[in-house]
Amino acid sequence: MKLYYHPASTTSRPLALFAAESGMTLDMQVVDIFSGEHMQPSFAGLNPNKLVPMLEDGDFRLTESSAILKYLADKSDSPLYPKDLQQRARVNERMDWINTQLCRDLAYGVVYPQILAHHKRPDAQVQAGTLQWGKEHAGVWLKVLDEHILGKANAYLCGDKITIADYFAAAFVTLAEVTGSDFAAYPNVQAWLARMKSLKSWKKVNEAIDGFGASLKGQPMVAV
Repeated sequence: MKLYYHPASTTSRPLALFAAESGMTLDMQVVDIFSGEHMQPSFAGLNPNKLVPMLEDGDFRLTESSAILKYLADKSDSPLYPKDLQQRARVNERMDWINTQLCRDLAYGVVYPQILAHHKRPDAQVQAGTLQWGKEHAGVWLKVLDEHILGKANAYLCGDKITIADYFAAAFVTLAEVTGSDFAAYPNVQAWLARMKSLKSWKKVNEAIDGFGASLKGQPMVAV
């Protein structure tokens, strides 16, 4: 199987982490999103969304990080994606929640407009309003994550055992660290992230985004 990805990509990192932690061999094909390689005809012909990640398994192509992660977990018969109907539904629910709630306001409302030129609003007042809106709404979702999804009882998003939902969510939450966010207001989130960062492959998989974040240090940023 071949995975088209970029090591700093928020949606690529959960897949790279899963592959590394599970010992799954993938042909990792870097698509340089910073130089615009994903917009070129050679890649657009494979994925008309012009986005990473994309998985090729023989003649089968699959896009969307959440779908790919579930496919890889099923392909490898991973216990991180439980077969029990209700347990699996909970994992799916958490991953959908990340995609439709937290990602929208944290990534697209706060982080991307500050670190990616094509997401920055052309007017300073609009930019400031976007960031304020994103920060307020991301705070709502982080509070839900901290107090209800995790709380003091759950070590992970679906209970006391790690699942692919944690792999998926951790990439989106740690994205905010590039803007100086430390999640001090969310102690259960902090504790969960510490558990995720203790995974043996975490540092290697996340070195690109960590390096990118380090390059932004000192710049004024809106944090959450």
